Amino acid sequence: MKQTIDQIDVAGKRVLMRVDFNVPMLDGKITDDRRIHMALPSIHSVLDRGGALTLMSHLGRPKGNGFEKKYSLVPVAQRLSALLGKEVVCSDDDETSNIVLIENLRFHKGEKLGDEAFAKALADKGDVYCNDAFGTAHRTHASMVAVPEAMEGKPRVAGLLLAKELHYLDHAITHAEKPFVTVLGGAKVSDKMGAIENLLGKVDTILIGGAMAYTFLVAKGIAVGASLVEPDRIGDASRIIESASASTTSLLFPVDHVCAKKIEEGAEAHVFVGEIPEGTMALDIGPETAKRYAEILASSKTVIWNGPMGVFEVAPFDEGTRKVTEAIAEATSQGAVSIVGGGDSAAAISMLGLDAKMTHISTGGGASVQMLEGMVFKSVAMLDDNV
Repeated sequence: MKQTIDQIDVAGKRVLMRVDFNVPMLDGKITDDRRIHMALPSIHSVLDRGGALTLMSHLGRPKGNGFEKKYSLVPVAQRLSALLGKEVVCSDDDETSNIVLIENLRFHKGEKLGDEAFAKALADKGDVYCNDAFGTAHRTHASMVAVPEAMEGKPRVAGLLLAKELHYLDHAITHAEKPFVTVLGGAKVSDKMGAIENLLGKVDTILIGGAMAYTFLVAKGIAVGASLVEPDRIGDASRIIESASASTTSLLFPVDHVCAKKIEEGAEAHVFVGEIPEGTMALDIGPETAKRYAEILASSKTVIWNGPMGVFEVAPFDEGTRKVTEAIAEATSQGAVSIVGGGDSAAAISMLGLDAKMTHISTGGGASVQMLEGMVFKSVAMLDDNV
């Protein structure tokens, strides 16, 4: 376990804290401030105990050639000021204000390059380094790796959000109560191959949905019509199917599909069992698959879910995701531990108003998938151990 920010003395010290304020924006306004809220426990831990804060984050994908107004963190500073009831200054130079938010790190090429000089300039701003940005924990950018390297000899600790994420995602795999079920969906099978391979033999059942299922079905010799397939991963899919058959894990795929010729609200949809006709796309798991998955989830004690079952944003292709979400929520109410990763899964849960029904909703899509793959993040490994 890593030492956390609440375990060290911060009185009279300035904490350099990497947070994940990469919030969605529209016309200069924040449309979802969830990530700001998630950082508040670590922020309060410092301020309430007499520490000062310099916060670091990125926002969006600026070119790295300097300031770009559309990616400025000024609106984030204003929102954080409102939440804290205290002034938050957005500045690269202010080292005296009690709470400073450095402008978007990615305005500088050095951030993504992990530049040592850029990192040293940041490191000089703090007496303590705190990583509370699980969403970027899998990156080796300057603020995640080179900055704590430059602060060797000073405290380097985990924020409360990062510690919570690590607890759930690591504990779920290594100490899971069985039956242990993983639900994997989304568009690209290539995004989840590593996770499936790592989970074989560790979980009891893996339920596959979303467009990623159809590369597997092609590998099994099943016609999938115009459904999304990654041709260059069919061989890998075949190998995983063989590995699963030799393991203790049941790897399950949709047996029926909600299909249409186009993705459109209210499009004429048909349910096909088995093979899918030419010119038709599978856009959701079918009712029989949803029922089967829900029954398996009902008896689970640990559930990890990453990726929707279909194009849940567009009716009538939302039903499979809804039924799986409700089944996980019900299992949680009966004592199961449920951990949800990935932005689309979190959006589906929020759309259904079931956020409070899940044990933990991860803030990091890519990071959570890589943890399921068994990866160890350098940004985490270099933090101080709790002794």
